[in-house]
Amino acid sequence: MTLRTLRRDMITRPVFKWASRIMPPISETERDAIEAGTVWWDGELFTGNPDWSKLLAMPPAKLSPEEQGFLNGPVRELCAMADDWKINWEHRDLPAEVWDFLRENRFFGLIIPKKYGGLGFSNTAHSEVVRTVSSCSVVAGVTVMVPNSLGPSELLMHFGTDEQRDYWLPRLADGREIPCFALTSPEAGSDAAAMTDTGVVEYGEWEGEKVLGVRLNFHKRYITLGPIATVAGLAFKMYDPENHLGRGKKLGITVALLPTSTPGVAHGERHIPQFTHFQNGPLYGEDVFLPLDLILGGEKQIGKGWKMLMTALAAGRGISLPAQSAAAAAICARATGAYARLRTQFDVPIGMFEGIRQPLADLAANIYQIDAARRLTIAALDEEHRPSVISAIMKFHATERMRESVRKAMDIHGGKAIIDGPRNYLGSQFRSAPIGITVEGANILTRNLIIFGQGAVRSHPYMLKEILALSDEDEAKGLDAFDKVVWRHFGHIFAALWHAFVRGWSGGRIGPAPDGAAMPGYWKQLSRHAASFALLADLSLLSLGGALKRKEMISARLGDILSELYLLGAALKRFETEGRHEEDRPIVDYVMRQGQGRIAAAFAGVLDNLPSRGAAFLVRLVAFPAGVSAPTPSDELTSTVAETLMKDSPQRDRLTPDIYLGEGHAEHPLKDLERAFRYVTAAAPIEKKMRDMHVRDLEEARAKDVISEAELAQLAEAKAAADRVIAVDAFPMEEISPIAAQHRRKKTMRDNRPAGSDAAQ
Repeated sequence: MTLRTLRRDMITRPVFKWASRIMPPISETERDAIEAGTVWWDGELFTGNPDWSKLLAMPPAKLSPEEQGFLNGPVRELCAMADDWKINWEHRDLPAEVWDFLRENRFFGLIIPKKYGGLGFSNTAHSEVVRTVSSCSVVAGVTVMVPNSLGPSELLMHFGTDEQRDYWLPRLADGREIPCFALTSPEAGSDAAAMTDTGVVEYGEWEGEKVLGVRLNFHKRYITLGPIATVAGLAFKMYDPENHLGRGKKLGITVALLPTSTPGVAHGERHIPQFTHFQNGPLYGEDVFLPLDLILGGEKQIGKGWKMLMTALAAGRGISLPAQSAAAAAICARATGAYARLRTQFDVPIGMFEGIRQPLADLAANIYQIDAARRLTIAALDEEHRPSVISAIMKFHATERMRESVRKAMDIHGGKAIIDGPRNYLGSQFRSAPIGITVEGANILTRNLIIFGQGAVRSHPYMLKEILALSDEDEAKGLDAFDKVVWRHFGHIFAALWHAFVRGWSGGRIGPAPDGAAMPGYWKQLSRHAASFALLADLSLLSLGGALKRKEMISARLGDILSELYLLGAALKRFETEGRHEEDRPIVDYVMRQGQGRIAAAFAGVLDNLPSRGAAFLVRLVAFPAGVSAPTPSDELTSTVAETLMKDSPQRDRLTPDIYLGEGHAEHPLKDLERAFRYVTAAAPIEKKMRDMHVRDLEEARAKDVISEAELAQLAEAKAAADRVIAVDAFPMEEISPIAAQHRRKKTMRDNRPAGSDAAQ
């Protein structure tokens, strides 16, 4: 004890003073955000020496028989009812029968426990339902997603009082109440702390009685389901100027359960998000009075709204948006592979051109990677983890790779994809891609500030404890707590330096890999990068201190490394969990090489721009003695991966499972595409026979008796099916243009006037 006291007073105290100057105190809002959720695998990655065997030992995401039955039954029925073209271009909404079906089958109560009338499904089932429905219609997917993610149901289950749960959850489960969550306002988007929506504690009248409550004034926008919501989870800043509650005047961000029928509440007119017509619009309130009973969680939760939101965001970021992204990426990969096989130019399928094979391989890699990380994340959520940092990683990278997949699919389809109409199966995905990028934390913000910025504090083994010690108002107590943790932190840095040195100087050949893993080399490279990341992260924090907040480009690159470590570990785990399908090995190779290249680019970016050149030199010397190498997939590997999407095989089905392909519709563009793809691939041997005989068209083949009549009919059937897919829609001018319709009416009137009339003259 004497030695520790001497160390604290003689050595730790100057370090404490120095750290207090460079590390600004964290605000209450920042503390709520940092403390929200839990630390899971992100904490392992920050150690610099993750135990990969723990990752492999984690049970995979699975559906119960009841959940699988729901996917096979009501979910497929819903998809067959939803005509995406009519929803967006004719109805501008889901049809009434679809709304009724959603209510009757408890789609709004997926996550609500059975005792409240909900389905009580797992996070895995929640994700799979949203994914399948979104593959059919983005509008239907969003409509199912919102009540089950960030909204009153989620918040009630975690923070509501027993009375609130008993009343609201059954009504939400069966669709008597339609919920929305009202957070964003014109003055405050990502910066929720800047909101000007207010609630003032005062006495007012509620159901004929004078009660203590809150007087609300608010203006919210971008509220999904807002135009039709009957209850809103409303976030506002709460004030008590007369100190009725005895807790001071400023009570902080609070959430209330607001019946939208309350006097003073007004639904605004609808927003149109990228011509994707899910219900979305503003919500207004002027002099709205609510009793304190409608504060979510009751009086004890007053002022804790921001922490509620940060905790609940794991659902939207970790489940719903990745599920929608996986659906879009799967549609893009499956449809584009089929289209590249049946569409020909210069008498060969366009998928044979190397310029097309590169984006095709990226499409295959994206869907493998997104789904691997999605399944791992929902498995963690099912085990009661609520990893806020991992959820931010998933939100950013799933939506970004979805956007990349949509862009590449559009490029390969060309004119087929840009002409809107019932035959276009990519238009909705293209229009809706920016929505996922923007909502629940814009991607620029998520990458530059949240993934590493929050992760460095929340997931680092020592950083949060040090910051809390530095922020302690009792300096002596803070110094003592700081002394206990800072020396362990220094030990952590030296351990990371040693691991980075051994693994870096061996080129990644020395390092831990799970016992018996199929691809030990990749696991060892991840171990190398994890150690280098831990070292670089600590040196960046030590050299920049609180200024790292303002070095957003450096923070973003460190976040990229952290993200890739998680995503690539998920891909390797998927390969092991699915039974090491040998035909999937090229895809995993492609994913790993691409990911390692992105990690290398991020390391190089930090090392080139880190203000402390000494720290950068040390990391280069220790971790990258031969330079930062950036492997890329070979041309041969790229072609092999691209071909997986152009073959009618179990592997293609395994890469894109459970997406909706038009079953139940008499006519559906994906149904036509799948039929044509099967016909064309089945006819491929006949086409090869013709090429070998130097015969180019069917008439010549018939004349030279190269193929049989049955083969001729098979080729004709394949060509007709392909032509049906390649065709695009065209509309009568007056159907799409009111001006053209007006001109047509005027012309008809002129043509029908009697000859010799004044008008004719």
